[in-house]
Amino acid sequence: MGRIVQLARSDGGVPKLAISEAHAGKLGLEGDRQIHTKHHGGPDRALCLFSREVIEALRAEGHPITPGSTGENVTIEGLDWAALHAGTRLALGDEVVVELTKEADPCKQIAASFAGRKFNRLNVPGQMRWYCRVLVPGLLRVGMSVRIQA
Repeated sequence: MGRIVQLARSDGGVPKLAISEAHAGKLGLEGDRQIHTKHHGGPDRALCLFSREVIEALRAEGHPITPGSTGENVTIEGLDWAALHAGTRLALGDEVVVELTKEADPCKQIAASFAGRKFNRLNVPGQMRWYCRVLVPGLLRVGMSVRIQA
């Protein structure tokens, strides 16, 4: 079992800034906006999830990445990130259920989070961010549990 360590949103672009709680709906986190809607947002990319452990490993390599700096809405700790795959369902807290849809390809918009602006460092299976659809909307708070559903 994991837990939510950060929720984040922005009025468009990165970084997304930390908040303590927000409603997650079919089109994403309330108050969050995407600029490039051809590649971000919509029902199958409603939320972007990332691993605190992957962020910390990247920081140990010298990258200036922080939670939210690569555009994720929900930063999670305690899950085996490399074991996740499209179709995995996660219960976020007691209400929200999401389904992973696809790994989020890195793009130049997140280059400031990487030494030498080498954002393709994030293009490693098992270390990528995940897009997901929201199957059951509800309230999210920092500290809530995250469980893989069978």
